[in-house]
Amino acid sequence: MSEVSFKSKIVDAGKAAEIVRQWQLDSEKVVFTNGCFDIVHRGHVEYLAKAAEKGNRLLLGLNTDSSVSRIKGPARPIVDQESRAIVLAAFEFIDLIVFFDEDTPYELIKTVQPDVLVKGADYKVEDIVGYDIVSGRGGSVETITFVDGFSTTDIIDKIAQEKKER
Repeated sequence: MSEVSFKSKIVDAGKAAEIVRQWQLDSEKVVFTNGCFDIVHRGHVEYLAKAAEKGNRLLLGLNTDSSVSRIKGPARPIVDQESRAIVLAAFEFIDLIVFFDEDTPYELIKTVQPDVLVKGADYKVEDIVGYDIVSGRGGSVETITFVDGFSTTDIIDKIAQEKKER
């Protein structure tokens, strides 16, 4: 897959909604998940692969840099949004990526109307942002258990500790 072809997976919300509607007309089940995905690691890859298995197509809502900074703090993100999107678009099991600048993907979920909404198992299903939208139209909301020992914060802390020890 060339860089040009995987970059075409990165679209705006309006284009994503059009594509999702066509997939749904073709009887494909569309899965939505979201996150910051700063410093992509094994935990992210396994989580996203499991999310993709919940349907036929995976749409990823990706926090913009400003959104990540508000959520994670001023030192984040480590990796800029375009670079994060390009790395994630290279995964075959991700079909579309849409940036969102809000603190939650609620408006994006309302726009794209996925069939399945997926988040990590650290959330209660009924507390997941967009639960009302997806369940209200007969879709499912599911959680996935994270891979123990993998987190971006832990990676950043380990690098900082090693730098201190030098």
